[in-house]
Amino acid sequence: MPRRCCAAPDCGLTGLLALLLSLLYMGGVVNPNADLRDLPIALVNDDLGKPPPGQRENLGTQIAAAIASDDAGGKAGWRRLTRAQAQTQLDSGKIYGALVIPAGFTDSVTALTTPGATRQPMITVLTNPGKGSLGSSLASQITTQAAHRASRSVGRQLTASAGARADTTTKLLLADPVDVVTQIGHPIGAHSGLGLTAFYYTLLLVLAGFMGGNVISSSVDTALGYADNEIGPWHTRRPTVPISRTQTLLLKMLMTAGITFVSTALVLLACVTVLGMDASHLPLLWIYSYCAALAVGLGVQAINAAFGGLGQLVSMFVFIVLGLPSSGTTIPLQAVPGFYRFLSHFEPMRQLGYGVRAILYFDARADAGLARAWVMIAIGTVLALAFGFAMTAYYDRKGHKRFTPQPA
Repeated sequence: MPRRCCAAPDCGLTGLLALLLSLLYMGGVVNPNADLRDLPIALVNDDLGKPPPGQRENLGTQIAAAIASDDAGGKAGWRRLTRAQAQTQLDSGKIYGALVIPAGFTDSVTALTTPGATRQPMITVLTNPGKGSLGSSLASQITTQAAHRASRSVGRQLTASAGARADTTTKLLLADPVDVVTQIGHPIGAHSGLGLTAFYYTLLLVLAGFMGGNVISSSVDTALGYADNEIGPWHTRRPTVPISRTQTLLLKMLMTAGITFVSTALVLLACVTVLGMDASHLPLLWIYSYCAALAVGLGVQAINAAFGGLGQLVSMFVFIVLGLPSSGTTIPLQAVPGFYRFLSHFEPMRQLGYGVRAILYFDARADAGLARAWVMIAIGTVLALAFGFAMTAYYDRKGHKRFTPQPA
């Protein structure tokens, strides 16, 4: 009888993992425009001019009301703000952009039909590159389209008002009379990767914690005699040390705290000093980097202690596979399917990424995501400690010892 292939279960597991990775990674990036909902954008009306003859409201108020009622198919979450409020929210990363109707807008529009016209009416689109190049681009598209629709609406009113008095050139001007100007609402440094350095730096912190935790776990198991040490053709096995699971986990977590101190310092040194990444608040950035990577490393140790050999796979899904598409630092959470928005409430990469972004781009403001990040780091650390030691204590009480007597 033919033997069954002992690798069949492994092949099936590998295929399942490849399928899950494909669905999870690509599911969040395939069509951001179709998934886009309620992207927060400010709508500012500074126009205080008198209403045109025969109308109850000035043109700025009319345009703002029309834009706010037309949510671009649910894609825009318009916020009616003053100019100062909009700038505050741009500076704290709460909005992806703004549409500003300037003071004197009505006067400059009505002047177009008179010989005294001196300047073209203008509407300003403000971008926020600190929210990421894609998010800022999506907001810019929505605001620019809204501004051009407003311009054509105003043009129809002006053309009707001018009537037969307007010649062909004037009618062409009045058809789309408003100049739409795009400006940066909250600038970031030239060495900020168009708003993407926050994501990649966060990924480095997660990888530092993930790899450090797994390297320490493997090294400690080898040193204590619970795993073989193989380097090329050389194989060694140290005598097994009789030690409880709880003591082993404590040792691994202490060593993780030490190695994370070094690894995060090297990450910061490489990114800022060697590569020249724009970064301010360097002492805070390093302390935050250490705490963030340490929380990940402790989580890895807890998962490894609970799941044994499957721990590396489980922690990879928890910290990386599910974290990347739900981080919100490359694609706005408003532009991903609901499943990823749900994950973003607790997935570590989103929490850590918003804190990094606040430090790098938004002057380390607490309301830019830094306060939430610190809280989530503390919660994650407590959960890792509680879960890890609860599981090892349970295994120890049940007599599931790791110690295996060595043959003489």
